[in-house]
Amino acid sequence: MAVGTVYPDASRFTIGFDSADRERLHLMWDEVITSQRWSEGRFTEEFEARWTTWNELPSVAFSSWAGGAMAALDFIGVRGKTVLCPSNTFMATPLSVLRAGGQVQFVDCNREDLCMSFEDFQKKAEYYQPKAAWLVHIGGHIAFDVEQIAAYCRKRNIWLLEDCAHAHGASWHGKRPGSWGDAGVYSFYATKTISTGEGGMLVSRRPELVAFSKQYRNYGKFEYTVQGLNYRLSEFTAALGVIQTERMPDIVAWKNAYAAQTFDSQYTLRLRLPEGMISGLYKYIVFQPIEKSTGRVYDQPCHRILKHAVELPNTDWVASNHWCVPLYYQAGNRGEGQS
Repeated sequence: MAVGTVYPDASRFTIGFDSADRERLHLMWDEVITSQRWSEGRFTEEFEARWTTWNELPSVAFSSWAGGAMAALDFIGVRGKTVLCPSNTFMATPLSVLRAGGQVQFVDCNREDLCMSFEDFQKKAEYYQPKAAWLVHIGGHIAFDVEQIAAYCRKRNIWLLEDCAHAHGASWHGKRPGSWGDAGVYSFYATKTISTGEGGMLVSRRPELVAFSKQYRNYGKFEYTVQGLNYRLSEFTAALGVIQTERMPDIVAWKNAYAAQTFDSQYTLRLRLPEGMISGLYKYIVFQPIEKSTGRVYDQPCHRILKHAVELPNTDWVASNHWCVPLYYQAGNRGEGQS
């Protein structure tokens, strides 16, 4: 961080968009209008190509996280099968399994990172013999037990899906979210570290899943061997995705620099990352009550919402014992001055 950099108040909510990109975005939208191709055009392909470059995995754009999740689950074939899922997540994760015809069994989390516990995952996997599992990267960082969980799944032929909805810009020793499992699915909803308003991206090292997903998002065209629906991304949204993917390193660097300068010395009971991990800082998580908190990542676990009679002590503890310090990217106010 440059000495003397003045940072604005990051507690005021803003969508992660840099006003410097506005003119270029409007030119791209004009190009879409002129092209008369408002869907399935070059900006969708460019968005996918840029995400592939960053994530280092083939990428398929969707109109939502749900589209990518449903494509992966239908490809795997979880109907009537058990899928393990952390309870400390957004309801979208277990609901995707239920909509795909699967049965959800919940796994406890770690208190240190709010993400799925390998110890409890192993117990549940040995008991339920699942077809697949969701691993959710909470708050912008990568799940601390990802290596152990991925290795276990590979050994026992369990499909591992990574919910990367919070994980834009994250890495661990240079490895990106979605790289440990069979697929990862991102969300570009309005509140995310980078956003297109609505949208999603599936990444996978499995070429057969990538091909399936491209058909799935478009009613199975043209062979109709895939029973998909409409999860296409419009060219207007894809153009925004191109810009946001380019801007992501700046946004993540800004948030990390702001947190290091402004928050880290104040909050000793904060979530601490292992060596080599970078968080996209979707959330700045602390384990102490604070004023002006944005609340909690999740304050009601999914197993409680769905009324599953299962004991998940860490999940219940986390729901009541963490808070989020407001941290929003403030583009256009990055001037130099005296601190």
